Amino acid sequence: MKFLKNNWFLLTMILGIVAGIIVGFAWPGATALEPLGTIFTNLMFCVVVPMVFCSIASAIANMKSARLAGKLMGTTVLTFLATTAIASVLMYILVKIVPVYTADPAFEEGEVGSISAATLIVNFFTKPDFTELWSRRAILPLIIAGIFFGFGVQMAGGPETMTAKLLSDLTNVLMKVVKIITYYAPIGFFGFFASLVATHGADFVSNYAKAIILYYVAAFAYMFLIMPLYARFGGGKGAAKVMFSKLFRPAAVAFGTCSSVATIPTNMEVSEETGISKDVTDIVLPLGATMNMDGSGMSAIIKVAFLFGMFGMDFGTGKALLAIVVATLSSVAMSGIPGGGGTGELVLCSMFFPEHMAVAFPIALAIGDLVDPPATMVNATGDYVASYIVSRYNDGKDWLQKKLNKTEKTE
Repeated sequence: MKFLKNNWFLLTMILGIVAGIIVGFAWPGATALEPLGTIFTNLMFCVVVPMVFCSIASAIANMKSARLAGKLMGTTVLTFLATTAIASVLMYILVKIVPVYTADPAFEEGEVGSISAATLIVNFFTKPDFTELWSRRAILPLIIAGIFFGFGVQMAGGPETMTAKLLSDLTNVLMKVVKIITYYAPIGFFGFFASLVATHGADFVSNYAKAIILYYVAAFAYMFLIMPLYARFGGGKGAAKVMFSKLFRPAAVAFGTCSSVATIPTNMEVSEETGISKDVTDIVLPLGATMNMDGSGMSAIIKVAFLFGMFGMDFGTGKALLAIVVATLSSVAMSGIPGGGGTGELVLCSMFFPEHMAVAFPIALAIGDLVDPPATMVNATGDYVASYIVSRYNDGKDWLQKKLNKTEKTE
């Protein structure tokens, strides 16, 4: 019963997708069900824009010791960016070796709008008019605006201001609205996939399954092969062994709840048992639950690779580098929105497939939801492992050895 309670959305969504695929195969007229999916995407598009602004601005505005923890936070954020970038690069290499979409393109490349590199860079940070920020096509500039606004509130008094409290309340309300919308999601996915399969057939389904399986394999490989290297770098000799003795508790909680935030207490426990200082855990773990997104960066790359193949586009080096940058920055910037709220997918689709958002966004969103358990597992366990790296710079290279020696003497 606990498993069903924790995974009801994932299970009902899978049921909706499977039912839609079956109906799409059996009934050519299933294209008529597309409006069911459009309703869901429109609802998400409308709520996600204010949610992004409020959640990011609120997080910064309500920080109580940002100045005192500046150095520690800087090291933490740089660690998160580095590990997410590494995860994204590794996933890109993997999808080049094992293509995730090998069927004939479902759309001609010419149908997909293209944007110059200079325009992408400008639009990445800014919009020429305030009203243009409030659009699903301007998520990244909206994030930048939210960051500036949050720091403005911080400078004006931070958590004690009415604005900070209002932002916190608005964020909470919008999260509840998202929760309400998720009740409709299985129906939306049913209609979308029924229409998609009726239109594009079995090739789409087989390639979709391939992408999901590849991600699950990659996520577990990353946790077992790459994270020990991070632990060794941060904690020195013997750190990987210590990491593996503690890692599976937060991994299980994260996989079962699909929530990095829900994993914070478990991560706190294993970090204390490891000997990581409270100064580090109090910053790294809460911040990591909302910013450390190795798994999300990996999923971003596999979504883009799938969609590039579907739209007949070449996922070459130049576009791959841009995708890695966007995946890294958007994954970190999407911090704290449970299940991503569709925001990460929205960023990717608005950057690479602006003319086919209605098709690209639901596909990316569905891939994201299906890989959410292993992605959250990588994200949350990465918080614990990132504490090793931050401890190295905060407490010295031999912090773990001191702890282990102290433990041996007391026994």
